[in-house]
Amino acid sequence: MDTKKYKILLCEDDTNLGMVFKNYLELNDYDVTLERDGRLGFAAFQREKYDICLLDVMMPHMDGFTLAEEIRDIDPDIPLFFLSAKTMKEDIIQGYKLGADDYITKPFDSDVLLHKIKAILKRNEELNRDQENMEFDLGKFHFNPKLRELVIGSSSITLSPKENELLRMLAEHKNDLLPRDKALKKIWGSDTYFNGRSMDVYIAKLRKYLKEDDQLEIVNIHGNGFRLVDKSAE
Repeated sequence: MDTKKYKILLCEDDTNLGMVFKNYLELNDYDVTLERDGRLGFAAFQREKYDICLLDVMMPHMDGFTLAEEIRDIDPDIPLFFLSAKTMKEDIIQGYKLGADDYITKPFDSDVLLHKIKAILKRNEELNRDQENMEFDLGKFHFNPKLRELVIGSSSITLSPKENELLRMLAEHKNDLLPRDKALKKIWGSDTYFNGRSMDVYIAKLRKYLKEDDQLEIVNIHGNGFRLVDKSAE
């Protein structure tokens, strides 16, 4: 069986350093996209799905901190490392405030950084595996996201991929708010008006499935998002 080849977005405006590090990562069996400014880096992130982002802080057109905010707005969970010659405490703190998994100061040891990348990817893989195997009891229903199966009594519904992911997010936030923009960005990729209308259609479909149990209700929190209310769990 083929081993998964992780995809890395590397944003570095120093041409020599960028190419040397790209080649080094590729020799260690990573699939690397190298961009030399923040604006191009963000365009690349919008085009493809990556497993980790390595961002230089000082770049033209869009600096690494701004790029990180844009990336985190789309995917709040993706591992993110800053690579920077800026060693001031304030810069390092700002990096971590933006949700960085690490802040690497230049010059850095490539072997050490490689092992840090391996460690964070392994951690995320284990976390994702745990989430994939997670099942939910929702009132009288049993929900298995891995099989895309919603069961009540002897009846079973096979959910579409979007129905499945939306119900999974609602179940993870059961009796709490699922922010509308979070669901849109995670499932549809952006929170545009048209994607919002599409999500409303899927919410209506889920409500139709769940009406078999009067203890369950998907409540619209106007302007904010949705709550999957499970009265049996209160």
